[in-house]
Amino acid sequence: MSDWLVLTIAMAAACAVVLTITVLHHRRVREDDDPSQTPDVLEYMTMMIGVVYAIVLGLAIAGVWEARGGAQETVRQEAQALHEVQARSAVYPAAVHEKITADVETYVSWVVDHEWHYMGQHEELTPKGDELLERVRRSVTDYRPADDHEGQAYQPLVDQVAAADDARHARGESAGATMPGVVWFGLIGGALVTVGLIFTLQIRRTGRELLLAGLFSALIAFLLFLIWDFDAPFGRGISATAGPFHDLFPAVTGG
Repeated sequence: MSDWLVLTIAMAAACAVVLTITVLHHRRVREDDDPSQTPDVLEYMTMMIGVVYAIVLGLAIAGVWEARGGAQETVRQEAQALHEVQARSAVYPAAVHEKITADVETYVSWVVDHEWHYMGQHEELTPKGDELLERVRRSVTDYRPADDHEGQAYQPLVDQVAAADDARHARGESAGATMPGVVWFGLIGGALVTVGLIFTLQIRRTGRELLLAGLFSALIAFLLFLIWDFDAPFGRGISATAGPFHDLFPAVTGG
């Protein structure tokens, strides 16, 4: 059974239970019952729906903002790990160090100049980037240390390559949208219900009421747009940047 079918059944069941209880209760009401002695149900429901939707919006915004921050952190970790590989390989012979440095710079150049744009459009990494990082790994692991000093640097270099690879995979996992479809269904449906409640309160055509109704609707639309914009950490306006690569490899990226 699909999640959407389960959701539909659960919502229909909840509505059916509430409506059934309401109808049964209404049939048992005595003729001398005075409804004016009870609070206005419409105002209470309107207030609660607004409060619940505000909480949902806040959680959604916090979630996508945290996802964007996590995506930016993976970029920083990847760039820092590659910088460490380049710096620590200086203990190796000049030819080996130059080979490792060249492979790192080739990978960084590809990520910044090609993969970043591709990742924003297709929400995935490039096979070429995988190949270039594997070339860095081979350059590090294929060399056999000649003495104890080089041997002590070997394992940390391998660990830094592994850290860069792990951060790269995390960046790939963050390339797409983070909000599930069912959450968007709730956000858009809740927006329609919340804005629609304006008409249940007998809004009039006075300038003040029309202005407030317009501002309220515009605020809901802005918050939904903000969530949508943050939802793809690498693909939309306020997205994670390649700043750490520019900062640590200015000669390669032109930063």
